[in-house]
Amino acid sequence: MGTSDPYPVSVSSLHFPSAEQQSISQTLSALRRSALTVTNRLRSIEADAAFVRETADHYGLPLVANERCGSWYIPPDVKSGSAYFKSTDGHTGQWDFSFRRLNLQILPIAREHGGCIIVDSTRRGKLMPDALSKTIPIWCAVINRALFPSDTAFHAVEFPPNFLGASEESQIERRIDGFVKSLEDLKLDLGELKQQLGKPIRIAWANRSYFHPTDLHKGDAYHLFVLCSASKRVHGAEMSEGGYIQGAGDDSESWAYGLTPPVFWASKSTLFQQSDEDLPAVIEQLVEEHRKQDTDQRATRITPTRNLYISQTHPQLNSSNHYDLVIDCNGSAEAAEGNAKRLNLGCGSSKLGSRDLRNKLDQVQDFVKSRLGSDPSQSLLVTCETGKDLSAGALLAILCLFYTEEGEFTAASANRSIGKQFIRQRLAWITSSKHDINPSRSTLQSVNAFLMQRPDY
Repeated sequence: MGTSDPYPVSVSSLHFPSAEQQSISQTLSALRRSALTVTNRLRSIEADAAFVRETADHYGLPLVANERCGSWYIPPDVKSGSAYFKSTDGHTGQWDFSFRRLNLQILPIAREHGGCIIVDSTRRGKLMPDALSKTIPIWCAVINRALFPSDTAFHAVEFPPNFLGASEESQIERRIDGFVKSLEDLKLDLGELKQQLGKPIRIAWANRSYFHPTDLHKGDAYHLFVLCSASKRVHGAEMSEGGYIQGAGDDSESWAYGLTPPVFWASKSTLFQQSDEDLPAVIEQLVEEHRKQDTDQRATRITPTRNLYISQTHPQLNSSNHYDLVIDCNGSAEAAEGNAKRLNLGCGSSKLGSRDLRNKLDQVQDFVKSRLGSDPSQSLLVTCETGKDLSAGALLAILCLFYTEEGEFTAASANRSIGKQFIRQRLAWITSSKHDINPSRSTLQSVNAFLMQRPDY
């Protein structure tokens, strides 16, 4: 070999990569993170929202967000409502009609407009989320059979084309009558719900691959629910799409720095002018400004009662100036000492709060029995940090212990025997009155344990 030969002639001449150098997987992970920037997510959302608006124009129907993801793709000024259909209720083998999420609020929207477009999205690799392919089709079939029992042409479950296997479709179909029976057992006024909807439901699907059925629009015999998956299906990694991210609005808690869809749509131009390094601080400032301007704090009355209300904890509402009595699930117990019209439970957050609630419900029972027992006409507001979880649990216990079928307070009801079906019926009062209520499984377990293991009075 000559001195110019390029090949190494000894072990010491060989070059081995140092430990500091990244492996291929580390390099790919870094590239993926660089593609998943907040700016890329927001740009992807903006692009997908344009498709959603085109879908609305095509069908001439209002837009309803399937929360939480769907609201990212709908500017607030054209959003007609929210739905809460979970993909977990459509997972294979776990198909369900949820009694925590009845979604009856979309019935009058459909009646007024001849249907609606329910907007959602899903992550890389999937054409649509299970919420659109299974959860909502199950719900529509249950509603059609329960409210329109003689219109058998609308009783079959409608599925997207060539999406599920025949076995899964038949297994889902076999469960529908059981779900209908469970809905009927809630003792809701089905005649009133039928009037709110007016006609049976038909389903169409809209995504970046197809509109199906292609010729289906609003009709005289039915209301049309269009299930719209906003994002373009991506088969490869995010970095192969030039910064486009499928389902960019999904799991926003992990990437948005507190940014919400209303703040995004109100501040879009400002956000797109920022560098990725500056975005967290800018988002924090915009969110705080929006919070100060948001004075629309209203409590929701739980029907058929005339005096029970629920809301997120807010100083503007959380005072005896607005309501005679207040129970704040997360409020500090010391802060309410000496105030006979207020009970603060001091529960923690999330699952810890649900466990705390189990041990505080006896205080709730005593407070309600003594205060409303002396004057049942008083209004009672129950709050928690979200207005959707612990407050719903406390209210559920109150409804089960003290309220008649007609929604009247009676202290004598505290002696009644309470079972799971009875609790489910009272929960339906809450979910029918406030549609974004979503008590966690832990909270409901705490309430069930308290109500079903009480000593005899």
